[in-house]
Amino acid sequence: MTRKPHDNFAKDYFEELLSPLGKVEISREITDEARQIDILFSPSSSPTVLPESLGLLGRLVTQTSSIEIFRNQPNLFQVLMCANKLYSYFAELNRLARRENKSLDVEGLGKLLIISTTASVDLLEGFGATLDSEINCHGVYSFPQSWFGTIIVVNKLPVTNETLWLRILGKGKVQRDAVDELLALPDTNLYKQNTLRLIANWRILTIKQSNLIDEDQELVMNLSTAYIEWEQKTLEQGREQGELKGTQKIIMRLVNQRFGEIGQPLMEQIGKLSTEQLEELTDVLFTFSATTDLEQWLHAEVKVSRLIVVCLINFEGYVVSDLSLDFKH
Repeated sequence: MTRKPHDNFAKDYFEELLSPLGKVEISREITDEARQIDILFSPSSSPTVLPESLGLLGRLVTQTSSIEIFRNQPNLFQVLMCANKLYSYFAELNRLARRENKSLDVEGLGKLLIISTTASVDLLEGFGATLDSEINCHGVYSFPQSWFGTIIVVNKLPVTNETLWLRILGKGKVQRDAVDELLALPDTNLYKQNTLRLIANWRILTIKQSNLIDEDQELVMNLSTAYIEWEQKTLEQGREQGELKGTQKIIMRLVNQRFGEIGQPLMEQIGKLSTEQLEELTDVLFTFSATTDLEQWLHAEVKVSRLIVVCLINFEGYVVSDLSLDFKH
């Protein structure tokens, strides 16, 4: 099933952030129906990084969490369906416990985390959601105890280092400011470079959509500075490696992000390019709208390379009668 760009980014993003802390399952299916929890997170007893490194997000996922993410405010039915998926998961655990003749620890079952850019007063009051006294952070509201749920309103979160990793999912100025804060982090930060990569991919997937609405165009602008930084860092890393193979790997990744998996013939043509040609390809790659544009560009490069070889050979006094040779770089 094709995922929307925001969905795609959010799931990959949380997988990136939470994997060091425990087990992450993307699009986890519930057995009673073909419904999926966006992200089911189960914390590890021995995480590879401290949860504190993720600030508020780390404090929210101290137990098994069913995480549902919304770019726009969910409606009443959507919130109910989020809860229903969690309860279906609880029922699955209960059935398993009965088969194994074990008692079920209700307190340790887990909880629902709904992450939304906005949430109206009516929505919060309708579900009895109030400021979470334990987390004690504006923008984090808990449903009554038996609901096992919390809603995080991203655009209401305070602007602090602790909330940065959630504010990346915000809208408008909230998101722009969060991206600027991300860029200001030292390159040694655990999550900076991979987050930049995921943001770049989010932007690319959004641009590839047809008939972008105003909200999509705003998103592209919000992510542009992070995308440029990522692109520059990627190219710098390739140059620093000083190896053609490293540059080829980066270009292949950019091409796959732009067009999806390409065929073997195109991969072989790119593999024959020189370092200078690969850099030229990087400069023009994101002006291509389809793989046919890439094919035409590669064909033109082959022609130029053949002409250069012919000129060099003639310069040395040789006669060339067959220009159909496949000159390799």
